[in-house]
Amino acid sequence: MGLEHYISDLLYRYNCVVVPGFGAFLTQQKSAVIHESTNTFYPPVKTISFNQQLVSNDGLLISYAAESQKTTFDAMLKQVDEEASNWKKRLQKGERLALSNIGELWYNAEEKLQFQPLENINYLTSSFGMSSFVSAPVTREVLKNEVAQLEEKIPFAFTPENRQESTIRPYLKYAAVALLALTTGFAGFQLYNTNQNTQQLAREEAQEQVSKRIQEATFFDANPLELPTITLKTSKKMVASGTSQKMHHIIAGAFRYRTNADKKIQQLKNQGFNPSYMGTNPFGLHMVAYESFTDAEKALEALRKIKLTQKDAWLKSVR
Repeated sequence: MGLEHYISDLLYRYNCVVVPGFGAFLTQQKSAVIHESTNTFYPPVKTISFNQQLVSNDGLLISYAAESQKTTFDAMLKQVDEEASNWKKRLQKGERLALSNIGELWYNAEEKLQFQPLENINYLTSSFGMSSFVSAPVTREVLKNEVAQLEEKIPFAFTPENRQESTIRPYLKYAAVALLALTTGFAGFQLYNTNQNTQQLAREEAQEQVSKRIQEATFFDANPLELPTITLKTSKKMVASGTSQKMHHIIAGAFRYRTNADKKIQQLKNQGFNPSYMGTNPFGLHMVAYESFTDAEKALEALRKIKLTQKDAWLKSVR
């Protein structure tokens, strides 16, 4: 059915495209670089990676493919499930799965799934029309010969300077040595503490980047499609009510620490929302909702209003 073509189209607009039951293709922007040895300039690009852990259907790919083929959401979901199952079978047989304009997938000797993106495709729209180019290095005039000729013509006379005998007492020299030793020791201690702090900051930054990538996999980019309401299984146990109604939550964000989620809830209350704590998602992130509704139409109407100022807001429906 050419599912990879729909994935390729969406990668220009979104940072994450999930193939339900198979995995997700993620993009990350990289700045322009200069290759020093070859003097080659490369424009900014969007690199692609693959994460086989993200398999939950977010509705993006199904809705886009269904709209393109003028079919229903359920019919397209069935086709995508069949295509994903076919991809898995080919990989398990040891084949290399080549996806047009995306890259190749295969299992290595350790039975780990590998992904090699195509290098000639740039999904960054702001770099459209840009290509790499080589710039010749700037050559500078060498004046060694002229300097040598000037040295031969102009004599230089050096007059030794008369220095007075030092009158510093010996014990002052020892004091200076002791002071130098103390200063060196203190500087070394400060350097050790700085290295420890730097390593701690690096670990925290790495954890923050992982959390951010996971959150980006659930958020939409600019100009999102109108997606249908999807029912997902969550790890949070809902309190049983008299009737099993479907709840529609407008998600504000997912946080690694509960304290950050509580701060977000207080911030939303100050802004006039009626926020709620949604528990943790399958990645262990604490989720916070702007509002919650039992009526799907009211939830969609509220989502449109919130997205006027909060573009990362999205709708999650649970029963």
